[in-house]
Amino acid sequence: MVHVIVHAGFHKTGTSSLQSWLGQNRRALKPYLSFYGKADFLSAGSAARIYGQKPYPWRLRAFRRSFDRFLAKIPDAPVIVLSRETFSGSMPGHRRFPGRLIRNYRDVAVPLGRQIIAALQARFGADVQITFLYTLREREGWIRSVYGHLLRSIHLRDDYDRFRARFPDLIDPRAEAEAIAQALGVSAHIVTLEDTGHRREGPASAVLDLLNVPQPLRDRLPPARRANAGQARAMEDQFLIMNRASSDKAALKAAKDGMLRNARDADSDD
Repeated sequence: MVHVIVHAGFHKTGTSSLQSWLGQNRRALKPYLSFYGKADFLSAGSAARIYGQKPYPWRLRAFRRSFDRFLAKIPDAPVIVLSRETFSGSMPGHRRFPGRLIRNYRDVAVPLGRQIIAALQARFGADVQITFLYTLREREGWIRSVYGHLLRSIHLRDDYDRFRARFPDLIDPRAEAEAIAQALGVSAHIVTLEDTGHRREGPASAVLDLLNVPQPLRDRLPPARRANAGQARAMEDQFLIMNRASSDKAALKAAKDGMLRNARDADSDD
């Protein structure tokens, strides 16, 4: 029986670190799992994100077609790990067409999850074992990290207090993940960044623990490095000033990317 672990987010919970570490160690982990991350899904990952922002039936069908094409290209394996945070839709804080703020995942995560399950059953058989893995973090720390990400990635002009006030009934990430898994009728494994972030493999330890990957192998692999880390608060303040001052989104993105590059170079020189 094939066992598929679907790591479906959430955003800003160490997903990039998890994907980076598992991707870098594919060969060593091959006896225990076949890993597919962000770069492997062809257009399926972006189709899921687009459905999250434009949840129309034809967008969901487009995701399913892309996901089916991906599954058709991968070989059979006893254990397959699929990791893409957009499998739960778009990050809260973005806008859903025609302009409503995205405040939760479950509205789109459940339809996406049902299509993922149906596609896996069509590809591997009705008896395929499916586990949904959710990596989470403490609620207030999570929304603060979401805010920092949006400041650098879109033309957000709210300061943090105003942004946070747009979420008066902010979702509890664990309750959200549990509700999605219950609606999907699947086994769910839920871990927090607070529990995994300090470990040698970082958030990827959630996958290794779930699959009982032997400790001697884990000890031989390089430690995880933090990926897609948030910027310093001083840079966030600068991004906010830039967002408010500029209407040229292309030039703004280029300027932000340059600042982030310079900050990474400075860190690597320390």
